[in-house]
Amino acid sequence: MTRTDQREIRLGLPSKGRLEGETLAFLDGCGLRVDRTNPRQYVARIPALPQVTVWFQRASVIPFQVRDGDIDLAITGYDRVAEAGVDGDVIVLYDRLGYGNCELVLAVPEAWQAVETVEDLAAEARRRAQEGRPLRVATKYTRLVGEFLEAHQVMPYRLIAVEGALEAAPGMGYADIIADLTATGTTLRDNHLKRLEGGAILYSEACLIGNRQALSQRPEVLGVARQLLEYIEAHLRARSYHAIIANIRGESPEAVAARVFSQPDLGGLQGPTISRVYVRDGSPGWYAISIVVRKDRLHAAVEQLRAIGGSGVVVTPATYIFEEEPAAYRRLLEQLKGLPTTDQGRYREVRH
Repeated sequence: MTRTDQREIRLGLPSKGRLEGETLAFLDGCGLRVDRTNPRQYVARIPALPQVTVWFQRASVIPFQVRDGDIDLAITGYDRVAEAGVDGDVIVLYDRLGYGNCELVLAVPEAWQAVETVEDLAAEARRRAQEGRPLRVATKYTRLVGEFLEAHQVMPYRLIAVEGALEAAPGMGYADIIADLTATGTTLRDNHLKRLEGGAILYSEACLIGNRQALSQRPEVLGVARQLLEYIEAHLRARSYHAIIANIRGESPEAVAARVFSQPDLGGLQGPTISRVYVRDGSPGWYAISIVVRKDRLHAAVEQLRAIGGSGVVVTPATYIFEEEPAAYRRLLEQLKGLPTTDQGRYREVRH
């Protein structure tokens, strides 16, 4: 892909597999629906971001395209970013989008009863070395796996780069063990392989990345990054909450607020919104309260509302919860200025 129009803002998305479908569903949930008239097309639009062109690309090449500036921003698996080794040129704006969860792990044949840990594997590698047989490891992640094996003294080894299904490699005889992604471990067990204790190389989720130079030098790219982070953070935050509206009698808004604050789960994000209710018969003293509660405390919150006289309780899922400014955007600005970030939990340069 050759970049010819620096005014166009390009967003790269995975073009195949489960990650493609989950990414489209995630963006739709964020209010950023991707319009693609033909599923075979590799270019699409986001109506909410008319200045952005979506390019569907293979997840494995997206980090390199962002590094080279062919794509300004992108979503792909963090495993792909870490394996690409594009430190410095690529920034991870949000490293856990909440889907595509998996681990890159070492797995050995179940028949290897004496090998249960990485330390056992190191001993097995040394034993094989005495016989002139380096440990053969089939993987798609040669960089990450090689660094892990050396750090844990699993040597000597020979990496076998494989693009297809890895689980068959030990059974077919062209590798001794594998290092592959797994979410549940079912596929490994179905193929008579087992994970090693201490053999988790990398945890990965879908992540949002960007080209450092584009973010630093093109205000329009930085502006789109802020919009993406705004919607992403608001959507992910809202997943944990429900909005509740209820009617309650009281002498005044202050008296109602005091009763609400007497309950442990009714404080809301900052506090309840309380407004007067105008009833048909004109009777005074009715108020509506609106609060946001955590999903896991919903039942308790409803019971607490009833306990203080609440009725007509209406519960709706929260779609977005916006803060004054996205925390991830503040961290991005700090990083672009060369300042140390205060919270690395959701933002980092590429590392593993």
